[in-house]
Amino acid sequence: MSVTDVTDLHEEFDGERLPPGQRETSKFPVLSKGSTPTYDPDDWTFTVTGAVENDLSLSMDEFQALPSETQRQDFHCVTGWSKFDCDFTGVTFPTLMDAAGVQSDAVHVMFHALDGYTTNLPLDQCAREEVMFAWGYDGDDLPREHGGPLRVVTPHRYAYKGAKWVDGVEFLTEPERGYWEKRGYSNTANPWNEERYS
Repeated sequence: MSVTDVTDLHEEFDGERLPPGQRETSKFPVLSKGSTPTYDPDDWTFTVTGAVENDLSLSMDEFQALPSETQRQDFHCVTGWSKFDCDFTGVTFPTLMDAAGVQSDAVHVMFHALDGYTTNLPLDQCAREEVMFAWGYDGDDLPREHGGPLRVVTPHRYAYKGAKWVDGVEFLTEPERGYWEKRGYSNTANPWNEERYS
């Protein structure tokens, strides 16, 4: 499968590849708000709700049947480390938008995860080809500790905006804040502006 390299994304934000205050690591540290949740693959469903024309409820097979791609991305954690050249495979956010038929009054997005985690972004920050629902990492299944079976990746934002174990996305007509955003983390989370905390 061909790989789309988006590691030059930092140029859009007038910054260096390694954002300020970050250190590069070859490891992939595991950070979560709690323990890795359990789930039954046969019962797992991904839902799309809110301001959409078509509510969706997809099994993993149905989700993976959507058009997918592999992207090479950089990954920036708010705790100060960055991992370069991560190959993620999955469905881009615009592809999911097309499948659901997002209504014109939708302005915001809330991601929901198996462990109760939530995180939010404005719709215009989600409607980018680099924002993906990823089930693959470096040519294999996404490891459970890194959010498998499915996580969101947001290379233009700190990684807490990319929910691990994601099982739903809700299109909102008014902004809301997610788990960490309610607890003092930045609502905007731009790594090149060091928007870590509000």
